[in-house]
Amino acid sequence: MSVRPDLHQHYVRACQNLGQPENPFIAHVLQEADKNDKIRWAKGITLKIAGNNHLVPVQRVTDDDLQVLASALHNTVFVTGLDLRCNVLTDAGAKHVATFLQENSTLRYLNLMLNDIGTSGAELIARALHRNETLVCLRMTGNKIGNKGGMFFASMLQINSTLEKLDLGDCDMGTQCLIAIATALTQNKSVKAINLNRPLLYSQEEETTVHVALMLKNTSSLVELHLCKHEMKNFGVERLCEALYENSSLRYLDLSCNKITRDGVKFLGDLLKRNQTLEILDLSANRIEDDGAIYLSDALALYNRTLRALSVASSNISGKGLVALSDAMKTNMELSYIYIWGNKFDEATCMAFSELIQTGRLKLNCTDVEPYEVDGHVHLAELSHGLKKHYYWTPRCGEVTDKDANASLAIVAVSEH
Repeated sequence: MSVRPDLHQHYVRACQNLGQPENPFIAHVLQEADKNDKIRWAKGITLKIAGNNHLVPVQRVTDDDLQVLASALHNTVFVTGLDLRCNVLTDAGAKHVATFLQENSTLRYLNLMLNDIGTSGAELIARALHRNETLVCLRMTGNKIGNKGGMFFASMLQINSTLEKLDLGDCDMGTQCLIAIATALTQNKSVKAINLNRPLLYSQEEETTVHVALMLKNTSSLVELHLCKHEMKNFGVERLCEALYENSSLRYLDLSCNKITRDGVKFLGDLLKRNQTLEILDLSANRIEDDGAIYLSDALALYNRTLRALSVASSNISGKGLVALSDAMKTNMELSYIYIWGNKFDEATCMAFSELIQTGRLKLNCTDVEPYEVDGHVHLAELSHGLKKHYYWTPRCGEVTDKDANASLAIVAVSEH
């Protein structure tokens, strides 16, 4: 049986060898990791060195700090995950990441979201993944790698056959690299989840959505797809729905914050009548209105029995549409999670959702509203639940078990890696 290493001592030695001062936050995390029991070590651990940790004093990780940390972890087989989000890593730090990925054969999870990595750093990391055969999940969210940086990841997807989850949301990617990524995914059989949120698109032609639809027709491995803030209109939704009639793998589709109206939702309603795989659908912050909500509720009440979670928050729906959705839940027992906050609540809506909650049909941890009564009238208050509850942060203690808030790109449980 392998003897677990003393990570903190390794780190102290690496600081001395490289002539760098210790980062007290890294030292604290490694000391805590050393206290872990042997069972956790046997499974592998994730070092959470996130710069937004508010429970202990945080000195954010710099490029030099990362060089020392990578040196300390060089021959450590027990560390299978690194969470370095919200630090101050730049392209120089990306060089240390790339070297580590080329030499390491145990790291499965790497979170670099919300650092300052640019195009050249993206190139180094993507090239390192040409040869790396162990990394399963990579999050680059919020690093402004641009269109050029995105192209390096598109090239990597043509070669790498290990990566399963890739988050490139808010990375300032453009039309060219979105099309390249969609094209690469038609051949890549390993990627199961991808986030392409908020690209910088300057065309109204929806070329990127058309290429994503073509990819969905030809892939049987993709399970989760995020297309938030793509300026998508009804034309784009129709293309996606046409593709999803032929796709039997996608389980989570995120179309939030687009320009989809009730006419576009009609295509989704028709799709739900026949689709047997979609489990989570995020339509929040679109202009669905009552007609769109009714299209969805008709499909859910009479036909669909696979969708488990639906978000229509902030979608300009009033009482008529919301009551229709609540009625659908009375006949559809599979739909367990529904998020409606930000719409126009009337008394009928408040009564309908209050009844669902009081009868136990809808649990409070599965929705974003909670009923309360004032002067004999029922109202709804907001709860901080939702499909992206753990997108930017993860709980400090315990594991999140709700499937919808625990989407594979949103949070990767330590125990998995």
